[in-house]
Amino acid sequence: MSRTITDLEKLQSEHPDLQFELWDGEIIIMSPSDYASDEVGSTLVARLFNWVRPRGLGRVTGSSAGFTMPNGDLVAPDVAFVTAEKLRQSPRSYANLVPDLVVEVKSSTDSVKRQKAKVERFMELGAQVGIMIDPDKHTVTIYRPGAEPIILGDGDTLTIPQLLPGWEIQVTDLWPLVF
Repeated sequence: MSRTITDLEKLQSEHPDLQFELWDGEIIIMSPSDYASDEVGSTLVARLFNWVRPRGLGRVTGSSAGFTMPNGDLVAPDVAFVTAEKLRQSPRSYANLVPDLVVEVKSSTDSVKRQKAKVERFMELGAQVGIMIDPDKHTVTIYRPGAEPIILGDGDTLTIPQLLPGWEIQVTDLWPLVF
């Protein structure tokens, strides 16, 4: 039986401490991320936000912001960026659009295959850039429409010139510090 956003919202109201996504008519319970993976995502959100906000380029969100996709899916990428032109004001509901940039950070319980499929789905639905970050392998894979994925590693610099000209981060700056 194919589920809808209404089904998801009902389930969410019955279980407010859980986070759900709706992919291809299937409601998926999202487990909390491991600490290191969330730190990677938070680092990227902070770095993007600190670049985007003062320039009025758009909006940056973390893993709790829901997006209603054109195919009816309701998803929450680990990190998302939406241009100011596409989203002039933040809604007090799910955003009914595909983010321009989506980032998925592989947690210790995720499979690379599943994360790759999520990023590829976002790309099929209209994202301009998709990124998959694998903290275990210290890799960042960048997806762009009509192009082969690009894999970056330690020593490389992540840039997103088509969306955020001038912004950059060293791949090594994504990984949690060791004190």
